[in-house]
Amino acid sequence: MLKSELIERAARFRSAEEDPSRSLSDCPALVLNADYTPLSYYPLSLWPWQTAIKAVVLERVDIVSSYDRAVHSPSWTMQIPSVIALRQYVKPSEFPAFTRFNLFLRDRFSCQYCGSPHNLTFDHVIPRRLGGRTSWENILTACAPCNLKKGGRTPKQANMPPLVPPIRPTSWQLQERGKGFPPNYLHETWRDWLYWDIELEE
Repeated sequence: MLKSELIERAARFRSAEEDPSRSLSDCPALVLNADYTPLSYYPLSLWPWQTAIKAVVLERVDIVSSYDRAVHSPSWTMQIPSVIALRQYVKPSEFPAFTRFNLFLRDRFSCQYCGSPHNLTFDHVIPRRLGGRTSWENILTACAPCNLKKGGRTPKQANMPPLVPPIRPTSWQLQERGKGFPPNYLHETWRDWLYWDIELEE
């Protein structure tokens, strides 16, 4: 059978083990790089089950672990992958994109003036009217009250020094930072490949 036909059938797969309490959409695959490290920690590198199966059919990934669920076409059956590894290594970029999400992640989703995790926005450390740039080194996470309090002043003028000076993080630094924010759901087959900076439960 041609790969294109298998891919088309994969999109029409139905569960071979129906479980009313859990749909197939709740069976994503953890994606590892070719060195068996996660492509991303936060957000966690997950693919929908359909994408994972297509990648298996195209021989772009290897199956590391599977769910106790299966999908089938009229001619074959496959367990849904829970962990897959790319066959070709994807080299991460040295520096991450300057995005809202990555900025929040760098600052641990907390105001860099008071530490609050609520009502977050952004602040130019050196105001734009004073020549401040919109860059990693001049933007930090701030709660709305602190942003309003600081106004168009510098931290020195407002007597509001940042808790941590803003820097341009490397991709590795953001990956390490992401380990401190595990998702609410971790399938048991993922745990051997993930390392989270949280206290272990007895």
